[in-house]
Amino acid sequence: MQPIATPGGVRPQRPAARTSPKDSCIIPRDPDFELYDNVGRDADQIHAARYNLATRGDLKRLARRDAQPFRAAHPLPDQPWPAPDLTPYLDALAAARTPAEVDAVTDHVLDAAEPALRALSDYLVAAARWKQENRDAAKGSPSHLLMTAASRALSALALADEAGLNRLRAAYDPAPAPSAPADASRGATASLPPAPPSTGPAPRR
Repeated sequence: MQPIATPGGVRPQRPAARTSPKDSCIIPRDPDFELYDNVGRDADQIHAARYNLATRGDLKRLARRDAQPFRAAHPLPDQPWPAPDLTPYLDALAAARTPAEVDAVTDHVLDAAEPALRALSDYLVAAARWKQENRDAAKGSPSHLLMTAASRALSALALADEAGLNRLRAAYDPAPAPSAPADASRGATASLPPAPPSTGPAPRR
């Protein structure tokens, strides 16, 4: 390091900044992806910044942008499906005192919810079959996941019905308690070897 003459004396020359090999290998981010750091970010954003990936928000934002002409040509309802009024069901459930009364309320709820859940399942199946992507779909692929979601939408009804049947069976048809045979204890005792004869107290020393 060569000294540099200054009016106030001689000061050492600062070495030039070196470029880290790590810095030279940084891959530039896609300009459509937002840049995130670790300050005030969620796990998805931190993961995206670390591995140079798009977050869920990035993907949804890009899809909304590219789908604008399609949405204009095919308007869809903006309002969610109307939520059912659960007040009468919850009031009846709170007043129920027996398994039969609980089952009566639950059956009514499942009957009322089945059309909506079946419609959701039908749509998910149609989405899975888009462009016949469901043929030879690998596990974890979009088509496979959609078919799984369609099945689980209806499995909620089946699981709830099974829970109701189990409650009724416990009330009306409980499994008999296991009982040991009457001679089981005697047989166990008879199988033991006889006790040795008593020889009296041991001699004192």
